[in-house]
Amino acid sequence: VQLQASGGGLVQPGGSLRVFCVLSGRTVNDYAMGWFRQAPGKEREFVAAISWSGGNTYYVDSVKGRFTISRDNAKNTVYLQMNSLKAEDTAVYYCAARPSALPTLFRQSYEYDYWGQGTQVTVSS
Repeated sequence: VQLQASGGGLVQPGGSLRVFCVLSGRTVNDYAMGWFRQAPGKEREFVAAISWSGGNTYYVDSVKGRFTISRDNAKNTVYLQMNSLKAEDTAVYYCAARPSALPTLFRQSYEYDYWGQGTQVTVSS
């Protein structure tokens, strides 16, 4: 299983950006997915999670109402739509996958088996 995260870039505060993660090697609908981020000098933190079917989602409080995680299993892709971006959202964003056929959501990094390489998101004027 390989994960490829893309879509990062430079955006002004208040702007929007969509990062996405393509899973290859298996079908993504066998996996629960998550997004994490790591800012310079800080530990990696959980951002959002989605169950294998997309029926359940969960967000860290700091992004609720601004970020939306979704998935298109036909395209083996998971998305993170980020709106109303703030400077504190600046980080490398990582996608992660864990085999799961249950509606369970996973919020801890150690619960995931596979990781993408990360994509840089910079929010700055």
